[in-house]
Amino acid sequence: MKNLMFDEKIMELELAGRILKVSTGKISRQSSGAIVIQYGDTVVLSTANRSKEARKGADFFPLTVDYVEKFYSTGKFPGGFNKREGRPSTNATLIARLIDRPIRPMFPEGFNYDVHIVNTVLSYDEVNTPDYLGIIGSSLALMISDIPFLGPVAGVTVGYKNGEFILNPSPAELEESELDLSVAGTKDAVNMVEAGAKELDEETMLKAIMFAHDNIKKICEFQEVFAKLYGKENIEFTKEEVLPLVKDFIDTNGHKRLQEAVLTTGKKNREEAVDSLEEELLNKFIGENYPDVPEEELPEDVITEFKTYYHDLMKKLVREAILYHKHRVDGRTTTEIRPLDAQINVLPIPHGSALFTRGETQSLAITTLGTKADEQLIDDLEKEYYKKFYLHYNFPPYSVGEVGRMGSPGRRELGHGSLAERALRYVIPSEEEFPYTIRVVSEITESNGSSSQASICGGSLSLMSAGVPIKEHVAGIAMGLIKEGEEFTVLTDIMGLEDHLGDMDFKVAGTKSGITALQMDIKITGITEEIMRIALNQAHEARQQILELMNNTISKPAELKSNVPRIQQITIPKDKIAVLIGPGGKNIKSIIDQTGATVDITDDGLVSVFAQDAEVLEKTLKLIDSFVREVEYNEVYEGRVVSIMKFGAFMEILPGKEGLLHISEISPERVEKVEDVLSVGDVFKVRVISMEGGKISLSKKKV
Repeated sequence: MKNLMFDEKIMELELAGRILKVSTGKISRQSSGAIVIQYGDTVVLSTANRSKEARKGADFFPLTVDYVEKFYSTGKFPGGFNKREGRPSTNATLIARLIDRPIRPMFPEGFNYDVHIVNTVLSYDEVNTPDYLGIIGSSLALMISDIPFLGPVAGVTVGYKNGEFILNPSPAELEESELDLSVAGTKDAVNMVEAGAKELDEETMLKAIMFAHDNIKKICEFQEVFAKLYGKENIEFTKEEVLPLVKDFIDTNGHKRLQEAVLTTGKKNREEAVDSLEEELLNKFIGENYPDVPEEELPEDVITEFKTYYHDLMKKLVREAILYHKHRVDGRTTTEIRPLDAQINVLPIPHGSALFTRGETQSLAITTLGTKADEQLIDDLEKEYYKKFYLHYNFPPYSVGEVGRMGSPGRRELGHGSLAERALRYVIPSEEEFPYTIRVVSEITESNGSSSQASICGGSLSLMSAGVPIKEHVAGIAMGLIKEGEEFTVLTDIMGLEDHLGDMDFKVAGTKSGITALQMDIKITGITEEIMRIALNQAHEARQQILELMNNTISKPAELKSNVPRIQQITIPKDKIAVLIGPGGKNIKSIIDQTGATVDITDDGLVSVFAQDAEVLEKTLKLIDSFVREVEYNEVYEGRVVSIMKFGAFMEILPGKEGLLHISEISPERVEKVEDVLSVGDVFKVRVISMEGGKISLSKKKV
């Protein structure tokens, strides 16, 4: 029976053999747009709201996208003292970015209302992941709201196994997949890509993206039907025209000089030239138009508009030079990489270090090798697990010659670090090959664009300098785009200004064999297959050049430094685990006390020993062996007298293993009394001469 309290609207779409269900009108009815989206048993609530008034003088679009994981969605309790969800996890922050990136370009130019999108995971079945549902739900919430939105957009995930693409694979399927690809876009074009891959070739990657887009088209058409039936009318919005007074003044007095300023060589020099010209023109503008007005009474809106138009003109001049004259501000061709330099072992104490410089972007990458205790604990909605390889990215304000507050990493730092980590993850050796925990830190010491890709190159070099047996080097490069109508130019190795003023940031990382990571963000509504193909091909050529330099710097893993902890793994029979540990942990504690090593024992009998040097490692392994070894016939052991009897002495030859040294086997000469020649605590070598009936007989005279 229909509930008369709610006017719920529901639509369904079959997608990859499952039903995608969307509804509105029942939950969060006071939001401008609210969608409950369900796929399998995963449920996400997406809401969209705006401020009542536009933000005056804003030169950016104030959009906030939140993604909220609720532990109740999987029937779990949050960790910590308060047992309450707190700061978003790294994974939640990255998914918020994933949703933001395809949504952000889809608003009218000049729309300055604050917009807040919130995606809350209400139920998670651990099969259908909420990330792409957040993109679809956010788009549909905007589509049915009164907010001007140029959508719809939709997102999907693609896996690849045995030559077949898998639409919206489960986490278990992704574990076995050669590809983990997230794609978002409109009906007409792709506008966001995020991927990790096991050295996939460019053509297969492009086919995967287009496979994703074929399914995105269906979801966008589904959204259009839903919005047409149940959407609100958008608020009226018109972009304000530039004041003729401002436009005419800058065009007349600054056009040619600004054209020259943006072509100044060097980032800092160019910024100074552009900024000083702006200050000069602004002072002249004020002097001519407001000669008798005190500074504190100058019209703020006019001054803001002056600065905005000046910036817009600079953007136009840079774009026109590239698009129509193939002229970049630093003089490079469209396919040319900035000057490169790579050095290793630049720091004396860290286990591995490298300094990678591309133009005015520089990463100081440091690798540290640790034990199992150094693994990173991850607790998210799916499961609690440990990571043995992780990468941290730091972007201090001094890297761009500025002052600023330094604190916890923000969304940008987490996103760049995640991308670099993903690019390198596929060449990291398995735990069986290299049982170390590995941490790479990229300190951005200088930045003028593509610092995440410099982190990949520097990280790869530092891993090899630390002695990590990575399969081969990984290099990253960022591609850009300038597009007006049907005209476009793809740029190799974009610097900061080209990223800021351009239409695309397309990052491609990989080995000489194939792609390991991909990330694309655009500021226009979408790009075509042709543009992506050109960008991938140019990136491939650039990557090979960088890899050549990296291999000339170091082509195989170095020897481990002396200060790297020594690690060795051995496997013992399961029935020996209790013997090694001992009652109340007595035996294992004794080994640790004697050596100072760390010993980790798993339920399947894998024993990992972590020691500060080779000598300690050898001593620890010998002690472990003494507990798990079986006594063998005719073997010689170093035994200790534990008790003396009239007929001989009992000796411990291995921990917990005792044998009898009969009085007749003590010496070739006759022994009258055992206590005349032996005392409790004496240590000497004996041979096992019999093991009949499980009783061990020893001989000193037959050693």
